[in-house]
Amino acid sequence: MIKHDQVEKNVGLLFVLTLFVVLWGGLLEIVPLFFQKSTTTPVDGLKPYDAVRLAGREVYLREGCYNCHSQMIRPFRAETERYGHYSVAGEFVYDHPFQWGSKRTGPDLQRVGGRYSDEWQRAHLINPRDVVPESNMPAFAFLANTKAKNSVGADIEAKMQVMRTYANLRGIPTYSDQEIKAAKAAIGDKTEMDVLIAYLQEMGTALKNTK
Repeated sequence: MIKHDQVEKNVGLLFVLTLFVVLWGGLLEIVPLFFQKSTTTPVDGLKPYDAVRLAGREVYLREGCYNCHSQMIRPFRAETERYGHYSVAGEFVYDHPFQWGSKRTGPDLQRVGGRYSDEWQRAHLINPRDVVPESNMPAFAFLANTKAKNSVGADIEAKMQVMRTYANLRGIPTYSDQEIKAAKAAIGDKTEMDVLIAYLQEMGTALKNTK
């Protein structure tokens, strides 16, 4: 039997045993989650992002919105009273990567879908201070000048194929061949601002609409 002082005096052995404990503990914490229904099953009403919203999500990622906005409401009264129902794992089964985040220069956006009109969202993106005078958010008026089909939508079919692969691995509903073929037509002449607003208006609505 290895004695405690032997482990402390042998750097290599200490490293190996520490690594073993971390890996074993990690497996015990993580692996069961893959078999826990609440973490692998979509909440009622949740669907994969359609082509327009998936393109909008790409704009959201490209512009680094996640650096200032989280998308996870913690189960605390201060959180739920301000933002709405706390986030649950089943809301994020189609998010790769998920946008939980922890930095909140701006408010959490998990329940922003449907909270404001499209016109409000557009005005806010063009000049945030027109609707929130104290805002320090940069303006994104330039998004209205670029057609989504020429940027984030140019390879939308490939993105949907990748998302379908992830979904298939987890055994959850996903895109049909027809939906992928119709992706570019769905985006059409929409601007980057249009598709971003569509994404924002979808955010967190599946669970919110069931409560």
